[in-house]
Parts: sequence; C-alpha cells; structure tokens
Amino acid sequence: MNLLLLSNSSNPGEAYLEYPQKEIKAFLGNKPLTAIFIPYAAVTFSYDVYEAKVEDVFSKIGHKVRSIHHFDDPIAAIEGAEAIIIGGGNTWRLVQQLHLHKLMDVIRQKVSLGTPYIGWSAGSNVACPSLKTSNDMPIVDPISFETLNLIPFQINPHFLDIHPAGFGGETREDRIMEFIELNPDTFVVGLRESSLFHITDNTIELKGPKTARIFKKGLNIKELGCEDDFSFLLNK
Repeated sequence: MNLLLLSNSSNPGEAYLEYPQKEIKAFLGNKPLTAIFIPYAAVTFSYDVYEAKVEDVFSKIGHKVRSIHHFDDPIAAIEGAEAIIIGGGNTWRLVQQLHLHKLMDVIRQKVSLGTPYIGWSAGSNVACPSLKTSNDMPIVDPISFETLNLIPFQINPHFLDIHPAGFGGETREDRIMEFIELNPDTFVVGLRESSLFHITDNTIELKGPKTARIFKKGLNIKELGCEDDFSFLLNK
C-alpha cells in the first residue's frame, strides 16, 4: 500500500491544499496520471465545485483529477484508477455514499495492490477500520460504521487538545478516552492540523511541524514527533 493521510486540507491564510502540495507532488511522482476523486463528503456545495477546486491544485503539480460522479459505473472507475483521492467534509455522508455505491471493497482491494491513495480529514477517517473517531455530526445513517480498514488504527483529524475558557463541554481528548474505554485494543492518533502520515506496507512516517498524540486503553498517552518510530501502529 501507499497512503498519504492528511489531517486537514487548508490552514488559515493559505490557499487550498497549499501546505501539503510538495508532499503530494513527491508522493505521486513526476509521471502525469489521472486520479479518481471521490467528493461524497461534500454537503453544502456540489460535486462539480469540489472537483474543480481539487483539479486546480493537482493540475499545478502535473496531474489530472476526474470525479467519480461523472462515471456511470463507479466500480469500474475505481478498478481503472491510477490513483484515488478522497476529500474532506462530512464523514457520515461519505461513508453512506461509499456503501450505497458498493465501493468499500473495491477501493480496499485496489489500494492493497499498490494504487496510491490520498485522503484528508474525512478521507483520512475512512482509511481507518471505522468512522468512530470522526468529529462530524451524524447527519445521515451511514449504513455501516465499517470503513476501508487500510490501516489498523484510528485517526482523529483536526485534533485539538485545548479547553477554551468558559467552555463546559467535553474536550476532544475526553471523547477519545470514551472511545478507547469501549475499544481497548485500538490505537487512536490525534493528528493535528498541518500534519500527515505517509504509510507504505511496512513503514509509517509523520510529516509536519507538530507532534501527534497517541491513545490506547491501559497505556500512558504519548506525544510523538517526526523523528519518532510509529511502526507499532501498523501491528495488527
């Protein structure tokens, strides 16, 4: 497998996908290819708008993007894909649509054979075994909580560990502690913004200026940075 999993698409004051653009270019290489883009996480804007936004970025680094909603046979589109991209938005809606279009198994098989996969936010969530560490509201029935299971651990994208003054609700860390209490065998990575994982079959590398926060039932919470070994996350 060859995965690039981003916490977020944009940082304040930056253009769309600006911070990871060099990593994406290195990941895909110099040979021009056409990636199949899956825009199903979009809710308040159209798939055409989403496709154009992503295509504008990828064209600058020498690659083409075509959204899966243009294909009469989305399964065949995935089977013929040179790369697969899944964008952010609402994870529940994304998972629902992937199940409705019967794409979970075909994407999993295609990526397991080496097709490059890029995801950000919800697109990183669905690379995990389930959507249970999403930050999003359950605005639709996802049909199943099971996702692509490309990696054996969970990611919580956009991770924040602050508790704003005057805020009386649960923090992100509180929510993750609830998850590991009921899912004690699963690691969760709080992936902060401007951070990403590059994962191959046997290696995992954190890239970006921030540390990641690691949770698992029965273990002390860890803060690990780019220089640290994350290979334990790939053990099933």
